[in-house]
This record gives sequence, C-alpha cells and structure tokens, in this order.
Amino acid sequence: IKATVTTAKVLIGTKAISSVVLPSLALASSIVCRPKKQQIIPLLVRGGDLTENNIMTMGAGGKEESEANFRLLLLVLMVLQNSSTVLVGRYTRTLVEKSELYLVNHLIIVTELGKMFLSFILEYHTTNGQLLSSMKRNIIDRPLDFLRILVPALLYLIQNTLLYTALSNLSAPLFQVTYQSKLLTTAIVSVFMLNRKYTFQQWVCLGTLGVGVAIVVLGEKKKSSEGDDVSNELDDAPEQSLKIGLVAVAISCLSSALAGVYFEKVVKNVGISDGSAPVSLWMRNIQMSFFSIIIAVLQKTYNENKALTDGDEDGILEKPFMFGFTAWVWVLICLQSGGGLLVAAVIKYADNVLKGLATGV
Repeated sequence: IKATVTTAKVLIGTKAISSVVLPSLALASSIVCRPKKQQIIPLLVRGGDLTENNIMTMGAGGKEESEANFRLLLLVLMVLQNSSTVLVGRYTRTLVEKSELYLVNHLIIVTELGKMFLSFILEYHTTNGQLLSSMKRNIIDRPLDFLRILVPALLYLIQNTLLYTALSNLSAPLFQVTYQSKLLTTAIVSVFMLNRKYTFQQWVCLGTLGVGVAIVVLGEKKKSSEGDDVSNELDDAPEQSLKIGLVAVAISCLSSALAGVYFEKVVKNVGISDGSAPVSLWMRNIQMSFFSIIIAVLQKTYNENKALTDGDEDGILEKPFMFGFTAWVWVLICLQSGGGLLVAAVIKYADNVLKGLATGV
C-alpha cells in the first residue's frame, strides 16, 4: 500500500491522493485481501496451469498472505505500466511534427506481434519445448474453443470504435467523467456472468473511485483553461451530438466490461466441464493476439482504401509500414506488449475490477 501511495504521488500529484488513491487502496484491500477457502497459488512463470509441476501448496495463513501480496504486486506493476504507457504515448504523439507521426494502426499491429512473440516464448517454456504440440492441441484440435477468443476481440473492436465516436461528439471533460462508469459496469457484469459478490463497502469504494477521478479531471481541465468556465465547452456540443456521444460511451463501457469479464471467464475456465485440460494463460494470449492482428490488418486495409477513395488528407498512403518508429516508439511498443501480458495476468489471478482499479489510479 505504501508503494502504491508513493507511486500515485509521483504519477498524479499529491492533491489527487485523497480523492483517487485512498478509495482505490480501500477497494484494493477489500478485494485483494478477501479470504477464500481451499485455494492454491499458481506460479506466474508456469502460465497458470494447474498441474503438480507448477502449483505451490501452502498453509492457510501463509497461503492467504502470499496471495494478497501477489495481487498487490500486480496492482502496483499495472499502475506503473499504465502510467508509463500514457506518458510515453503522449510524448511520442505531441513532440513530433504531424508529417513525421507514426500511424496508430501500424503501432497496434507491431504491438500485437510483440505480445504474440513473448507469449510464444512463455508457452514454449511452460510446455518444456512442446510449443507446436500445444498449438495443435489447443487450436487445430479444438477449433470451437479457439473461436471463443474471437468474442472479446470483436467486443474490444466495438469499444475502440465507439470511443472515437464519443470523443467526436463530447467535450474532453464530459467524456472523461462519463467514461468512469466503466468500473461500475465491469463490477455489475462480473456479478451476472461470474456470480461474484461484493460487499456494500466495496460498492461504495468503486463509486468513490469514479467520482474521485472525475473530480481530478474536471479540476485539471478548469486549471488548464485559465479561468474559462468548463460548462461553456460542454454547451458547445449540439443536443443531437451530445446524445450520440453519451450513447457511444455507454455502449463502449458495456462492451469493455463484457469483453474483460468474458476473457476472465475463459482464462479461469469458469463453467467449462468438457473434461479437457485447461488452456494456459500464454496460449490464450497467443489466440487473442492472432485475432487482434487480423482485425488490425483489416482496419489498415480499410483505411488505405478509404484514403484512395476520399483523398489522402492524412498522408496514410505516403507512410510505409512502421514509418516514424523512433526509439521512444519502440519503448512504447515494449510497454504495451508487456502490459498486455500483465493485464492478462491480472485478469487470471485477480479480476477485472482490480484491473480497472489500477487503470483508474
């Protein structure tokens, strides 16, 4: 907890601690330290497979303490990764001339390739060199199970598409405030899809976190506007556009929650009773990256065809693949590739609410 507070002070400022981090830590303590009976602790390096070779059985007291420490470690790592990604990403987009900017679609493709490469290495280690056999067993021999990962991939595509729609129709502060409902939406979806139960205190902490982040966003926006009334910017949006933006945010939050909780259900093998061996976390990441790359390539093709038809105002056709990939862009790719595996680990060993908590901080 002290490490998280110190990190948060550096990342978002001391004044924001009381409104954002303290509710987050309260929620983290209630979720992370929630005791569970007859649990075992899968070793992260083994990809979460529940076998004799990679499960560490401990006494009741030591087991709960180690589990709590592991979840807190994931929380701190995700706070650091998410904040670093935002800072480096903003640096790569704002300190370069527009003509020298990389294309986001190219970044997504390379990032997913990096994530897949890391997952290949970890799956190879997990299976003791039997990577090809594992791919045949979990992809070719089980096509329906493989296609299950297409569901969250498509939901994430819907989320990202609607986010751009919302940003086009809402002011920045209104978007940030309404988008905080994602955490509560994720918790509600978890209750219905995973039969998860939260105490009244945890629901209050979830709501307080969203309100705290909204207050910080509005405060920073007001400060940066040098005395201009924030409501003036909100009133500039036409009524029809405002409605479209709010609907886009609502559907985007729901899509994000459904995708995250569904992926959590898949990686934790919740409700699966076909008798087959559980699929490792790294194999699930390989499958997710595969579909994400296909979707990104299709988007790239669509954008290029649209540029040919409507005119290449953004210079998409003039920029070859990986154009503008500076050293800092490669740092961003490494952060996002490793962060993708970290997100999957948080979902596997904790839950989507804890993931949203770390992202909110």
